[in-house]
Amino acid sequence: MASVLGTSRGSGGLSSQLRCKSKRRRRRRSKRKGTSSADVKENRNVSNLEVRPLPAGNRAQGGVSGIKRKRPLEEGNGSHLCQVQLIWKKLSWSMAPKNALVQLHELRPGLQYQMVSQTGPVHAPIFAVAVEVNGLTFEGTGPTKKKAKMRAAELALRSFVQFPNACQAHLAMGSSPSPYTDFTSDQADFPDTLFKEFEPVAPSTAFPGRHPAEPELLSAACRQEHLLRRTLDIVVPGDRNPVVLLNQLRAGLRYVCLSERPHSFVMAVSVDGRTFEGSGRSKKLAKGQAAQAALQALFDIRLPGHMPSRSKSHLLPQEFADSVSQLVTQKFRELTVGLTSSVHARHRALAGIVMTKGLDVRQAQVVVLSSGTKCISGEYMNDQGLVVNDCHAETVARRALLHFLYTQLELHLSQRREDSEHSIFMRLKDGGYRLRDNTLFHLYVSTSPCGDARLNSPYEITTDLTRSKHIVRKFRGHLRTKIESGEGTMPVRGPSTVQTWDGVLLGEQLVTMSCTDKIARWNVLGLQGALLCHFIEPVYLHSIIVGSLHHTGHLSRVMSHRTEDIGQLPTSYRHNRPLLSGVSLAEGRRPGKSSHFSVNWVSGHSDVEVLDATTGKRSCGGSSRLCKHVFSARWARLYGKLSTRIPNHGDMPAMYCEAKLGAHTYQSVKQQLFKAFQKAGLGTWVRKPPEQDQFPLAL
Repeated sequence: MASVLGTSRGSGGLSSQLRCKSKRRRRRRSKRKGTSSADVKENRNVSNLEVRPLPAGNRAQGGVSGIKRKRPLEEGNGSHLCQVQLIWKKLSWSMAPKNALVQLHELRPGLQYQMVSQTGPVHAPIFAVAVEVNGLTFEGTGPTKKKAKMRAAELALRSFVQFPNACQAHLAMGSSPSPYTDFTSDQADFPDTLFKEFEPVAPSTAFPGRHPAEPELLSAACRQEHLLRRTLDIVVPGDRNPVVLLNQLRAGLRYVCLSERPHSFVMAVSVDGRTFEGSGRSKKLAKGQAAQAALQALFDIRLPGHMPSRSKSHLLPQEFADSVSQLVTQKFRELTVGLTSSVHARHRALAGIVMTKGLDVRQAQVVVLSSGTKCISGEYMNDQGLVVNDCHAETVARRALLHFLYTQLELHLSQRREDSEHSIFMRLKDGGYRLRDNTLFHLYVSTSPCGDARLNSPYEITTDLTRSKHIVRKFRGHLRTKIESGEGTMPVRGPSTVQTWDGVLLGEQLVTMSCTDKIARWNVLGLQGALLCHFIEPVYLHSIIVGSLHHTGHLSRVMSHRTEDIGQLPTSYRHNRPLLSGVSLAEGRRPGKSSHFSVNWVSGHSDVEVLDATTGKRSCGGSSRLCKHVFSARWARLYGKLSTRIPNHGDMPAMYCEAKLGAHTYQSVKQQLFKAFQKAGLGTWVRKPPEQDQFPLAL
């Protein structure tokens, strides 16, 4: 018992001794430190930029205690840098723009925001919040209640906030001044960036420590329904990529490569139901052009350093295009009212050429009209030039224009001087004739010309760009041929350039080039053809207006830009780039099988001629006024009586083909054009059997 008690006392004494030692150890440690906890906290506080002197007791201690103590931020130890950072941190916070809620609260304190509704699915709700200011209720929507509340405050502020001058307005929006913006207007057309929330800061060149907020200058274009009235010359500071900016406005866009050739790419993107295309030497440049076209068309935004798209600079005024379309359609209705068969009055494709003095619609005159969508069958080919091979509306309209041009030249054969003065042609000093100044021709087509222009229309690729990807990539811009006695086109087959007469008669399909390719040919050679080149300079289209299934950018490429590398052309010939436009109200699509009839009319004639496209002749079996035989007779009448453009023309040719080959400059330019197509990898132009032109000229 005594041993146990002794043991317990011994253990109790040991524990008390240990406690005493620990107390003494703590006292010695505190004496060695020589500073209070408050002093240590002051040393750790970076805002304390003043060096505090040590207490007198601590100065005497020196040695180890001085080394172990934390040194304060002194000069040369980062104190100035820390001080500058703290100062600019406070400045950037004080100069940060106030959001709409704060600004509205300062102007109208005590406003009550009310929850109006909540719509949408559970995972993506849409909240509506309303606030009443100055007796008016403003409602804002957003994916969260906070954003809806912010939107309501922005709308309320727009109703009465005005700026005393433009500089303060631009300063509030974080943009540079623009001479086009009127901030004193009462129309409340301010961008949404007028009221900015606190944003992440970015370094500034003037104040290295300050981080001002970068303005979101494109948010207005994203949310507003209407387009801006004028082009924004400066959208954001610096040269921004249009692809990046478009992605900020419409996230998740996908670009598709429509054409891929050496050093030439075409990219397309679908935005808000519209397809925009761009071309360039690389896919990156083509994407940038497509994005820039979308920014210009949808948001009226032009970035500095990015040139406007080439197609946009070759557009016809919309009002003029609509007027031309109405003139053609109204004239067609007037002419087809008296037709015995209602079938002839209906059309799947309508074309017309309007002549104007400049762009004055008041003096516009419809000179030719045509309709049709079929070609002649091979078994009805004629070696005397008594049939019309191609009865598509665009081709018939061009042949009808030839009829009109012959009539105008024949006015110079009259003995009366006033007749020649009424002609659209004027005589040249060096021989030949040319159009009078400011005489323009405009082609209207109710739908895109058959071929590549119609195949790659935006309405066909917008729904699913990937579905037509294998088609448009391989054959985009390629030469195409029409199907005999049918509709549609197909790419040219093989390197063969000439069809044979006996082969077609034995059942081989008669191949005719598409209307898209023919218009591209007219933009280099002219509308007048080889025979009239003996008398007149080339005649070109000033504009092309398409009613439906059109895309001005693609039309410009397939009709003009495919032949950019044609090289230098002789005098009076040029690489024509007609102005392009659609119409505001296009005709509705006519479903069903198209008729095999074709209708044509020429100014100066009261009657409308109806052709059977399958046979290439009139319904009664007679030859058309547009066939080669009739034109050759009119040409022979003019030859020798009018001064020609061909030097030393000599005697009249005996054959129709010889008369065409006699236009040497025209033939050389034609070969130059065909080689340009081949060089671009677009295929070989297919020619009709030569036997159809080997008939004697009719006198």
